[in-house]
Formats: sequence, structure tokens, C-alpha cells
Amino acid sequence: MTEVLFYHLQRQTLEEALPTLLLRSLERGWKVTVEVGDSERLAALDDHLWTFADDSFLPHGAAREPGVELQPVALVDGPENPNGASVRFLVYGARVPDDFAGLERVVLMFDGADDVALARAREDWVKVKRMDGLVATYWCQNDEGRWEKKA
Repeated sequence: MTEVLFYHLQRQTLEEALPTLLLRSLERGWKVTVEVGDSERLAALDDHLWTFADDSFLPHGAAREPGVELQPVALVDGPENPNGASVRFLVYGARVPDDFAGLERVVLMFDGADDVALARAREDWVKVKRMDGLVATYWCQNDEGRWEKKA
């Protein structure tokens, strides 16, 4: 059964929250694909994951780079899964896929201050709830910045 997690960004930006979640995924030994809904933002996210912290970086590659299939995190701007990941993050407007084959976990991150992003997340929530074999959960941050399951 595939778990679909909806992460409602209200206290942090995507650039602040995503690296931490990706690092936790890598600590668990998961391979991850990050689908970026806006291809112009893919390059910026690629740069950010190398420099988000002075003492850390996320090993990753973009889909069109040689050797991306060997990376624990692959950045894509479409449905491809070049590193065979079982975990997929959807960011910057990437939508829930129609086919969840091979995915154990899908994480949709959306900006709570963006009305379009909120509307799309609601549409995707309804879509996921109607599909068989999926479990949807909704998460937001508490006052301490920790993610809490709300639904």
C-alpha cells in the first residue's frame, strides 16, 4: 500500500523544509526522486541542495546528468524515475501521479500562502482518497517546527 503524505508549508519555506526531509529519507536508506513542477526551478533547487548548510550537503543529481541513476536523490521535472526510487517528493506544483507503481511513499509539499497551491493540493487530496491502495495523511508544523499528523 502506498502512503501519500501532504505537507502543508506554513512555518518554513520549501527550501528550508525539504533538505531535512530528504536527509531523513537517506538516513532510512531510501532512494528518492524529487519531481519539480516548474522546470525553471529545478536548476535552483539543484544548487540549493549542494549549499543549504555550511556543514552538510545532499548527494543528488539532476535527471539529465550522467550517473543520475547512481544517486540516492534524483531531481526530475517529469514522471521519470532514473534512480529507481521508491519514495517521490512532489514540489513546486508537481501533481500527484495517476500511476503509483513501485512507489512506497509520495510526499506532496505545498505552500500554505499560495492560493493556487492550496487549491491544487485539495484536488490531489480528493484524487488520492478516491484511489484504491493508497493511504493519505495530512501534516503541518507545530509551534516548535515539528511535523504533526492532522488527518
